[in-house]
Amino acid sequence: MIPTVETITVSQRDVPVKKDWVGVLDGMVNATIRPQVTGYLIRQSYKEGEEVRKGQVLFEIDPRPFQASLDKAKAQLFQQIARHETAKANLARIRPLAAKNAVSQKDLDDSVGTELSTRSAVEAAEAAVEEAKLNLSFTKISSPVDGVAGLAKTQLGDLVSPGMQEELTAVSTLDPIKVYINISEQEYLTGFKTEKHVDKLPLELILTDGSVYPHEGYFAVMDRQIDPTTGTMKIGALFPNKENRLRPGQYGRIRATVRVEKGALLVPQRAVIEVQGRYLVAVVGSDNKVDIRPVQVGARIDSDWIIDQGLKPNEQIVVEGVQKVRTGMPVNPKPFAPAAKTVAAPAEKR
Repeated sequence: MIPTVETITVSQRDVPVKKDWVGVLDGMVNATIRPQVTGYLIRQSYKEGEEVRKGQVLFEIDPRPFQASLDKAKAQLFQQIARHETAKANLARIRPLAAKNAVSQKDLDDSVGTELSTRSAVEAAEAAVEEAKLNLSFTKISSPVDGVAGLAKTQLGDLVSPGMQEELTAVSTLDPIKVYINISEQEYLTGFKTEKHVDKLPLELILTDGSVYPHEGYFAVMDRQIDPTTGTMKIGALFPNKENRLRPGQYGRIRATVRVEKGALLVPQRAVIEVQGRYLVAVVGSDNKVDIRPVQVGARIDSDWIIDQGLKPNEQIVVEGVQKVRTGMPVNPKPFAPAAKTVAAPAEKR
């Protein structure tokens, strides 16, 4: 009995070839907020998960010990200034007397040394005041960037210090947002290295729910080296994110149209059989006999495959029933009819 098979005609057209990469989203800038002085946390001045501005105070450490240190440093500065003024006055009196040999050279040298020493002490006291002011300013911990602030990792009343393992929080700049992908060394050599306009290649971002992000992105950054352990290079793309819809840590797929295949021959993937690394297609001749032919496949386009070698335009190939045919076997071909998608009927209201 001659088997019935479903066939299609090999089509030929210009096809955009797209490439997908799995990406991880990250902030354009991720600022880790840590204390720069040791003290007790007395205030949190931001709402977690909200936008903050550069310079906005996020936390405050008890400033009283640092204010006391500043007052003490100022008092010591005034003491050193007074000593320096006395030393300058003594030197001013001794100089003319030394010129008239009314005092010894040793007295003059001692006065010069005292004036230089007290001057240095004043400068050291001034530096101590500036340090105390700086430490006092560090009690107000502000954001270094515009962005979205994360959850606080500490509570009010905690003793915080620069050496603590955990940060206070983090602030991420999310507009634009980065998406990192890893490309193979082969992709780098054949595309990213040689393509002059790769940074102008429009990119799509497909989110984990299958939706396409409405704004296009572009490649912006490239790592300096290929990772020798994985053989891949990290590439970063930027996408506009004015509404902060995208957040660091999300996954998505970046899709780019890498080239247009001119006059490509397309066949359904289900029509191609893989046997021990070889790809085969069942071609039905004008005499309705089958020829199992090896082909060279190219890129996948949705549910189709580009055939680089082995087929010609307008040839008939078997799509359904390919498993039951052999070379030279006569078949009864009929046009392939894709199964229509069934739509579930709405449930009746009760």
